[in-house]
Amino acid sequence: MDLGLSGRVALVAAGSKGLGRAVADELAAEGAAVAICARGAASLDEAVSTIVAAGGRAHGIAADVSQPGEPARVVADAERVFGRVDILVTNAGGPRAATFDALTGDDWAQAVRLLLDSAVAFARAAVPGMRARRWGRILNITSIAAKQPVDGLMLSNSVRAAVIGFARTLATEVAADGVTVNNLLPGYTRTARVEELARQMAESGGGREGGLVARWEAEIPMRRLGDPREFAALAAFLASERASYITGQSIAVDGGGIRSLL
Repeated sequence: MDLGLSGRVALVAAGSKGLGRAVADELAAEGAAVAICARGAASLDEAVSTIVAAGGRAHGIAADVSQPGEPARVVADAERVFGRVDILVTNAGGPRAATFDALTGDDWAQAVRLLLDSAVAFARAAVPGMRARRWGRILNITSIAAKQPVDGLMLSNSVRAAVIGFARTLATEVAADGVTVNNLLPGYTRTARVEELARQMAESGGGREGGLVARWEAEIPMRRLGDPREFAALAAFLASERASYITGQSIAVDGGGIRSLL
């Protein structure tokens, strides 16, 4: 299937590791030029070098998207290098795992800056150009926690749901301009973030780290964690020409883990 991504320009936040890295690799393999932002310089350089070595076009931008002004700077830098941003993939590492009683006001503020404020700021910077060109794709990587809350993830459950509310409203406002906005809800996927989450939950009394992963696998109908490449395949499709009539959706990639009908 020709996804029509050759010659497009994508910006992937937190694209040096995990799900963001898988999405960046997939988009580059489909022919898109990819700008990647991340905090860690070493992993950022490695991701860019790997894409370029495979024949793709990539540019790395060191940034902390939780800081005011950084998302706009990242978009401006991507536009400087590649001329425009056609595809925006918002993404950020998850906030710490904790119950309500253990969280401070600073914890809440940091989670909002990391997840919600960054997604809004990225869209604010990228949408005007997309509207002017009458073509754009915005994908927000959130979590199944926004639809089916996970015990012990008070911050992620709450703030990721806010991202979905923002994105669904934005989708309506920009639909007539040829811009689609969708949310991707990964379930338990074999990434360093999930390993870290298991460690945090184990340390807070949730059980053994290995036992937590085994429990998650037992709760998934496919009886395994997802592979980042499986997630990236959906991201590439939603970013493509073929998905031009899909907008305002929140789609889980979770092996059937969410049990609701809608």
